[in-house]
Amino acid sequence: DIGDGRGYTAGIIGFCSGTGDMRKVVERYAKARPGNPLERFLPALRAVEGSDSHAGLGEPFTQAWAKAAEDSAFRAAQDAERDAAYFDPAVEQAEKDGLGALGQFIYYDAYVMHGAGDTEGSVGFRTMRREALAAARPPARGGDEKAYLDAFLDARVAAIGREPSHTDASRVESAQRVFVRQGKLGLETPL
Repeated sequence: DIGDGRGYTAGIIGFCSGTGDMRKVVERYAKARPGNPLERFLPALRAVEGSDSHAGLGEPFTQAWAKAAEDSAFRAAQDAERDAAYFDPAVEQAEKDGLGALGQFIYYDAYVMHGAGDTEGSVGFRTMRREALAAARPPARGGDEKAYLDAFLDARVAAIGREPSHTDASRVESAQRVFVRQGKLGLETPL
């Protein structure tokens, strides 16, 4: 638990017990490997969704998660949920907006950190995109990609500033925005 109000955070991208994506990973794992050490925690994961509670989880759950991490089927379940919930929707929207590889990465990173929609105390990807669209047009609508990505990153930095659990915008300002300003829209090397 990293103290962000989302319960436990674990796995390849930081799935959370409070947001429901951790439950989805465990459900995928249960389909692939019935009787796995995490399956018995599904009722508790359903019960704590929408909160930061650890009720019914605790140390037995964290130990079971660590044990499951050794199983390739569990890692595959994480990869599948990451792609379905975050990567694929981010890339699909970026392509619709006419963005290159950098824009796809920027969208994906925002999806992972903030989720698709707003929740209490946080701003999600959809709101950031809506704010960016109000400030600039994406290439698919005849706009300049650099200007649009700058507007999206402005919206993202503002969102980070409003969310107590994500106050550090350095990943945006010292990497993503630098690449935008350098025109590395296809992530051309050297970065």
